[in-house]
Amino acid sequence: MRLPTTLTLIAAVLAPTISAWDAPYYHGWHLAWSDPFWGPAGTFPNEASWSILNINLHVNNELQTYRRDSRNVQISGGATLQLVPWRDPVFQWTSGRVESKYTFVPHAGKRTMAEAMIRFGGNPIHTKRGLWPAFWLLGDSIRQGTPWPACGEVDILETVNGLLTGYGTVHCHMYPGGICNEPYGRGGPVGIPSQDWHRWRVIWDRTSGDWRSETITWFMNDQQFFQVRGSDINNYEVWASLSAKPLYFILNVAVGGDWPGYPDGNTQDGYGAMMEVGYVAQYYSY
Repeated sequence: MRLPTTLTLIAAVLAPTISAWDAPYYHGWHLAWSDPFWGPAGTFPNEASWSILNINLHVNNELQTYRRDSRNVQISGGATLQLVPWRDPVFQWTSGRVESKYTFVPHAGKRTMAEAMIRFGGNPIHTKRGLWPAFWLLGDSIRQGTPWPACGEVDILETVNGLLTGYGTVHCHMYPGGICNEPYGRGGPVGIPSQDWHRWRVIWDRTSGDWRSETITWFMNDQQFFQVRGSDINNYEVWASLSAKPLYFILNVAVGGDWPGYPDGNTQDGYGAMMEVGYVAQYYSY
């Protein structure tokens, strides 16, 4: 997909200056919020910023029970967050999920950016059957009772079964079917060069003054791989659920479910199956 002129200009100035795992500085952008996951090894992330789930959500036919346990959710001691799935004799599988208490609204008349630096554990791909790590956003209205997918969902990165393909997706409107063809959503894939560190980003561009020409655009390491426009959604209220209402961050590793299927005899747990996060950050343009 060819970058529009405005996004070509954005990419030209997004050359990061990184200090350890602090959120990068980008020329022309203001850092509104970030978490670089500093702290002692084996501790929880900052609970003033994150809710650590301790529940089986019973969604998507997933197997895992999310646990508020440092085996599943921990600061590495090297300025990263580790979300680790484990086989468990009681719960079958346990894993980690954190949700930000911070919310943001993509600014009208500006560009807003959300990103994270992420890698996956080094277990061989054939031992990751059934694993489903994700970095995504939900509309905060779900916390006030708006059902999914009417609340809006922006998936910045999902991958399944250890395969080196990342997906960016929006979910919206109604289930089943609707504008976003639920439960599948509207999305696009990108090849991932390795299981090592890569930067995943979404940019909302609301500078046009007309919601129909506003865009949400996905990048991996500055490479654009998907874009959706207001005119693609073609409904103001539905578009607003994705681009003009409060959103919050989610990081998790699911196990099993409708998309990846279930683990098999080769599936390994532990740190080689984890998702590791260097930082999460949100910016807006000056």
